[in-house]
Amino acid sequence: MTAPTKFLFFLFLNFTLLSFSQQKFTLSGTVSEASSNETLIGVTVAVPELRTGVTTNEYGFYSITLPEGTYKVLVSYLGFKDIVREIALTQNLKINFQMIEEAEQLEEVVVTEDVEKMDIRTPQMSVNTLSVETIKSIPVILGEADVVKSILLLPGVTNAGEGASGFNVRGGAVDQNLILLDEAIIFNSSHLFGFFSVFNPDAIKDIKLYKGGIPARYGGRLSSVLDIFQKEGNSKELHANGGIGAVASRLLIEGPLKKDKAAFLVGGRGSYAHLFLPLFDQDNTAYFFDLNTKLNYNINERNSIYLSGYFGRDVFGISESFVNTYGNAVGNFRWNHLFSDKLFSNLSLIYSDYYYGLKLDFIGFDWNSGIRNFNIKYDLKHYLSNKLQINYGLNNIYYSFNPGKIEPSSPESGIIEEQLTQKYANESAAYIDIEHDITDNFSVQYGLRFSHFIRFGQDELFTYANDNPVEFDPLALVYREAEPTGVLSSSRSETLASFSNFEPRLSLSYTFGPSSSVKASYTRLAQYLHLLSNTSSPTPLDVWTPSGPFVEPQLLDQYAIGYFQNIKKGEYSLETEAFYKDIQNRIDYIDGANLIANDAIEQVILNGEARAYGLELLLRKNEGRFQGWLAYTLSRSEQRTPGRTPTVDNGRSNLETGINFGNWYNTPFDKTHDISFYGNYDLNKKWNFNTNFVYQTGQPTNYPIGQFEFQGLTVPYFGLRNKERLPDYHRIDVAATLTPKKNEGRKWKTEWVFSIYNVYNRRNAASINFRRNQDTGVNEAIRTSIFGIVPAVTYNFKF
Repeated sequence: MTAPTKFLFFLFLNFTLLSFSQQKFTLSGTVSEASSNETLIGVTVAVPELRTGVTTNEYGFYSITLPEGTYKVLVSYLGFKDIVREIALTQNLKINFQMIEEAEQLEEVVVTEDVEKMDIRTPQMSVNTLSVETIKSIPVILGEADVVKSILLLPGVTNAGEGASGFNVRGGAVDQNLILLDEAIIFNSSHLFGFFSVFNPDAIKDIKLYKGGIPARYGGRLSSVLDIFQKEGNSKELHANGGIGAVASRLLIEGPLKKDKAAFLVGGRGSYAHLFLPLFDQDNTAYFFDLNTKLNYNINERNSIYLSGYFGRDVFGISESFVNTYGNAVGNFRWNHLFSDKLFSNLSLIYSDYYYGLKLDFIGFDWNSGIRNFNIKYDLKHYLSNKLQINYGLNNIYYSFNPGKIEPSSPESGIIEEQLTQKYANESAAYIDIEHDITDNFSVQYGLRFSHFIRFGQDELFTYANDNPVEFDPLALVYREAEPTGVLSSSRSETLASFSNFEPRLSLSYTFGPSSSVKASYTRLAQYLHLLSNTSSPTPLDVWTPSGPFVEPQLLDQYAIGYFQNIKKGEYSLETEAFYKDIQNRIDYIDGANLIANDAIEQVILNGEARAYGLELLLRKNEGRFQGWLAYTLSRSEQRTPGRTPTVDNGRSNLETGINFGNWYNTPFDKTHDISFYGNYDLNKKWNFNTNFVYQTGQPTNYPIGQFEFQGLTVPYFGLRNKERLPDYHRIDVAATLTPKKNEGRKWKTEWVFSIYNVYNRRNAASINFRRNQDTGVNEAIRTSIFGIVPAVTYNFKF
């Protein structure tokens, strides 16, 4: 045996003997709120003397492995009193911790021990978390606490303006956001066309927004994941809370079905502003309602089951001749099983349905469309050690798309029933995600997701010459719909197209001492569904379509790097990130594209590319009477569709110009500068004040660059796409919360929230249109604004 070989042998032998001589045991369990048994997500369970710790998962479970010995275990969570317990670890232990909500403190918090601010060194970046209390305190339109409006104050998150539905993340489109409610996909997150979101804050337990470095367990969208979990219900005693606002009211009831074993939660919300319209001789209507439900049952220490659901509807009508109804319905059955102290599993069976209906009596027909999916997923988390954790799992989603069905509203209407061709698809995936602390300062999270998408057969599929559904006219320099050459029919068991993609993920973190770190990430994502919309803000009528013979899946590569620092022992924190996104196969539309009731959508779309890049800054104040943050984003979002490979027709080369002459142009959601500020000040136990300020560069749009006369009509013509911008957007909102002193010692507690939206009455432009003044004959620009100053009062209660 050579000297190097002997050395390696003895090194291995010593390491093995040392491992066996230092026996290790596992401490595991759940962390919950003492007053309700509600499990808590993201609680830190740490052993300060070993400078190691873990956080609870989405179901409040933790697992930490330590050498044999006696330790002081610190359990800490924002808003709750710390738990410090001495534990003698001589065998595997299961301990469930219950945390008590911390009494309100108005004095400045002074941190005396650094371990209380221990940061579990994680490579996860580009993630923002908002507490429900923060969301409820942010001033919004008409005083209704709103999840989506709240995340718009975070860096990298914008939307298309007041009354716009959805949100845009890091220059991405609305359809590139994966929105999950208890793991179920939400396809439309807005009530009343964007004025409110569908999420009732009273029923929400945890909210996370992933903008980059997205873990491998998520897939199917390119820009972000908004992951929302509902509360589980109070298994100790019956409670209720709610509120009465200017346009809507809400009520949530929760309580035990079997004390400490099973609980229920039921929450309802509805608007009623339309009830006052008859007072103004209006027979129009516009209202929404939604229902949140959840049941949970703790079978034993190793098994728990959950049944949750959401149902929401919007109704908008003009007289009785036009009625628009749309909304989501989702349900989820989940089974948590603990195989061992180190292996946690979750099985979910999920149903999601988005419905859109339109009743047009003045035309004589009804219209409905929608998308359904059935999802089964199985996730496991393996705590191999405190420094190595593995997440892995499978999921399968079956989709059914109804692009539209027309039905006569009466036999006398003369309308013939017509069903646009329904589409079917299946998306499956397998993933593995590893969290690895390589050294005390260097951590890595790496993973791989494999996704496979199948587009099934359908009743009718148009065929085209050279498989080209879009033609280019080289004389007029325009794209036109190609005439189909035939129709292909196939059974649902056949495959029209299939796509497979490997989606690697990598995140790195290097810490410089206890207060600062540098992080970097790379994310590859594939998106197989596309929202057909050529407006800056999607409408409920917009239709989802799957990838297939003429529509390629979108592919993203995102790179990000950031610097993070805690200042003054965590009293302040600074987050800075730079990102670059490259997207392939982004859908673009030919000029004059008709997307409504189009049974051959491939005739009006082209595959292009997109890119976005920018810098995000977030400065937070985390402690004291005054808390809040200042966020700034400098970014660019562009797309282009160059001409396709030239073709030869009758000996003549057709050199295509592409969209916008193949040049990069601003996406409708490009915002160069985005500044937001949020502040919360506790004056005393009675009064609390909140404010936020928003400034954004105006969104891109098109203005006429000239006009011509044609048969007595003045016809405007436009230049390159999105070359102009609306005026810059800005506003200030304020709110004050009054908590009566008589709340102390009473079970029935109340508060009043007084808010003013857009304090200085800024008339922000939702659009600018041009017309000729009939009296003067001069062309003029007309600004359309949605909201000026809007005061509101909300009464909240709980018992």
